[in-house]
Amino acid sequence: MEVLETHEKIHEAGHGHGHHAEHGGPTASTKHIAVLISLLAALLAITETAGKSAQNSSVIANIEAANLWSFFQAKSIRMTVMQAQADGLALSPFPAGSEQAQAVDKQIQKWKATAARYDSEPETGEGRKELSQKAKIAEQKRDKALAAYHMFEYGAAALQLAIVLSSAAVVTGAMLLAWMSGGLGLIGAGFGLLGWFGPTLLHL
Repeated sequence: MEVLETHEKIHEAGHGHGHHAEHGGPTASTKHIAVLISLLAALLAITETAGKSAQNSSVIANIEAANLWSFFQAKSIRMTVMQAQADGLALSPFPAGSEQAQAVDKQIQKWKATAARYDSEPETGEGRKELSQKAKIAEQKRDKALAAYHMFEYGAAALQLAIVLSSAAVVTGAMLLAWMSGGLGLIGAGFGLLGWFGPTLLHL
C-alpha cells in the first residue's frame, strides 16, 4: 500500500514537472529560433540598405554616362561642322600665293586645329576621345552597381522568406522549418556577399 502511494506521488511530481515545461517559459528550441529571427532581421536590414545604396549609385552613374555621351555628340557635331567648313573653304578660287589665298589658308588651318581640339583635348579632358573614355567608365560603374542591386534584392527576398519560415517554426514547433529558414538565411547572406564583393560573378 505504501509502495502504491509512493508510486502515485512520483507520477504526480513528474506530471507536474512536464506541465510546467509545457506551459512555463520558452523552450531551448524556441529561444534558438528567436535568436535566428533576430539575426535574420538584422541581415535583412543591412541587405536592404545596401541595395538602396547600390540602386542610387546606378542611377547617378547612368545620369553621368548620359551627360557625357551628350557632350560627346555635341563635340562630334562641332568637329564635323569645322571640318566641312575647312573643306569648303579649300575650294576657293583665289590664286595661289595671293593675299586672299593666304588668308583663306590661315582660316582653314584655324578651323582644322579647332576640329582636332574637339576630337582630343587631354589638357581639359573634354575632347571626344576623353569624353568617350569617361562615359564608358561611368557605364561600367552603372552596370556594376545595378548588378549589386540585383544581388541585394535576391538576398533580401531569401531573408524575408527565412523569417517567415522561422516564425512558422515557432508557432508549429516544426524544427524542419527552422532548418529550412537557416538554409535560406545562408543563401540570402551569400547573395549579400556577392553584392558587396562580386556582383558581376553571377548572372541571373
